[in-house]
Amino acid sequence: MSPTQIVSVRFQSLNLPLLEPFAIATGTQHRVENVVVQVQLADGTTGLGEAAPFPAVSGETQESTLAVLQELEKQLLQKNVKNWRTLATQLEELAPQAPAARCGLEMAILDALCKHYQMPLYVFFGGVETQLKTDLTITAGDEAHAAASARSIVERGFSIIKVKTEGVDVDYDVRRLQAIHTAAPAAKLIVDGNCGYDLIRAQDFVNRLAEARIPVILLEQPLPRECWEDVAVLATTCPFPIAADESARSARDVARLAQDRSASVVNIKLMKCGVLEALQMAALAQVHGLGLMIGGMVESILAMTFSAHFAAGIGGFEYIDLDTPLFIAEHPFTGGFQQQGENLALDPDVAGHGVILPELLC
Repeated sequence: MSPTQIVSVRFQSLNLPLLEPFAIATGTQHRVENVVVQVQLADGTTGLGEAAPFPAVSGETQESTLAVLQELEKQLLQKNVKNWRTLATQLEELAPQAPAARCGLEMAILDALCKHYQMPLYVFFGGVETQLKTDLTITAGDEAHAAASARSIVERGFSIIKVKTEGVDVDYDVRRLQAIHTAAPAAKLIVDGNCGYDLIRAQDFVNRLAEARIPVILLEQPLPRECWEDVAVLATTCPFPIAADESARSARDVARLAQDRSASVVNIKLMKCGVLEALQMAALAQVHGLGLMIGGMVESILAMTFSAHFAAGIGGFEYIDLDTPLFIAEHPFTGGFQQQGENLALDPDVAGHGVILPELLC
């Protein structure tokens, strides 16, 4: 038996408390309900991954993820992690509607592979850098909450604030942005609509932000996923670059965005598509001159650290949104990126992603 063959695949629920509900235009998550995955190789090496389903975005749940993982487990036993691309392709064919489950397995496979060869994960992805700067998010809420959050974020050392809007009442969303700008006038803002607007409201919204001189540096997913033509129309007059999130779930989506000349930035979230597809999306975006953003669902330090290795290793990610561990009250892991204010630092020498679960899965 090869030392890099998979001899076991284990998984269990990962339920963690949030400091506050994570509210977006399409739904609210009140606690982390993810799944941690462990792959063990014949030589005893273990790799960890995390599946982070977000029902409001993908329709996946913790329960459905556990069911899919149970089905996929037997497909991976005795397979060699050296063939990780082949394994990732097979997983996509077997569970095309379960990207978070597949992603958790891919993360664990790659962590084990890199640990076996004593290679840091960011080096595996290209080795460009080990330092990133992340934003911090203000979730949907009222003006007072938004202003207080903005002041706290700046005091904690962040220069970029990401703001979730509701997309229903333009007046309300504009007032929140004005309150945030008043509370933190030096901060740059990323505005995330999470599919909440239609074209008319989105046009009104961006025009009023421009008139108010709100320092928006990026408008993320203002319209529903399938509104390709409307996004292209909005892009012709929008004073800010537009990022595609829900509209960018595959390399095929990126190709369409480039052809339509609509969104100029692609937000890559590994949970939307898996690691292999994300690599293809990033490469295609770079070929077409589209900007890169790295984000995530409501993920622990485990999945967020993996994404940090992904973005730092590839390089060229202008927008970094890896903040959800800061919303988690407590977690069972050790290791992962080190954070001081907005600055994230990867351990340049650790094998794999460096996140450890002290209590091994049973």
